Amino acid sequence: MHLTHLGLPVRDANRSIAFYGEHFGFDPATAQRYPDGTVIIRNADGFDLALHAVPDAGEPQPFLHFGFRMANGAEVSAVLSRVRTAGIEVIEEDDDPSFKCLDPDGHRIEVYWEP
Repeated sequence: MHLTHLGLPVRDANRSIAFYGEHFGFDPATAQRYPDGTVIIRNADGFDLALHAVPDAGEPQPFLHFGFRMANGAEVSAVLSRVRTAGIEVIEEDDDPSFKCLDPDGHRIEVYWEP
């Protein structure tokens, strides 16, 4: 059994497509749009991100997050540098290295590695 997709409520699907495409490796060219307003985009690993447009994405729970595991600490540091340069809010950072940032709707994203 494999986890293959994640559904997220978003206020602006196009903004989220651009965000996840630019910063987290999802390909906007894979976007499939559905009549209910959901847009699914895929990354190179075949993971689908289902973005569903809503008027209010709500306040995410403090622990609720999803993560991207990198091959090593240098890759984590490189992503952190790009995220900071883009002005994305970093809400947590550890020396191991790992960090959490917020997407445009306040969803928490973790970038980490495991030695």
